[in-house]
Amino acid sequence: MDIAGIIDTYYPGNSELKQILLTHSHLVAKKALAVADKYPEYGLDRTFLYEASMLHDIGIFLTNAPNIYCFGNKPYLCHGYLGAELLAEAGYPQHALVCERHTGAGISLEQIIKENLPLPRRSMLPVSLEEQVICFADKFFSKSHPDTERTVGKALKSISRYGEEGIIRFNKWCGMFL
Repeated sequence: MDIAGIIDTYYPGNSELKQILLTHSHLVAKKALAVADKYPEYGLDRTFLYEASMLHDIGIFLTNAPNIYCFGNKPYLCHGYLGAELLAEAGYPQHALVCERHTGAGISLEQIIKENLPLPRRSMLPVSLEEQVICFADKFFSKSHPDTERTVGKALKSISRYGEEGIIRFNKWCGMFL
């Protein structure tokens, strides 16, 4: 199944939620591909950047976020690993890693344990350069205000709730990708 087929499987028809997902994902993909264009020396896989950007939030429908038409029973924080499970089952293990590792600026195992987060007990930090670029690009776009790109300051504010580690990672990415 291709990425459009995966999206259509979990977001059939033309719902408000599907439009939010597609708009957000397209913007993230565009920003990720702009990083690839700006830094050809990184050798980023453009096809993977596009596909994984389009699928990184596939699990949101399983969460409870009524403001964006998500009426599942899990906390929104869980959408990454839930989406990763869907993509792994569909035969997209590398794309699944992007899903799992993009929340905040990544979430360390230590943070999951320390804060008793409702997440599997494993590191959810972006590892590959592509994972980092997509995680970075994602921070500039909110699903509740999909057509407005955040400033670096607003992106930092949005991840500050995930702690100092995420701020340090994001600032490092600003130096690498802006």
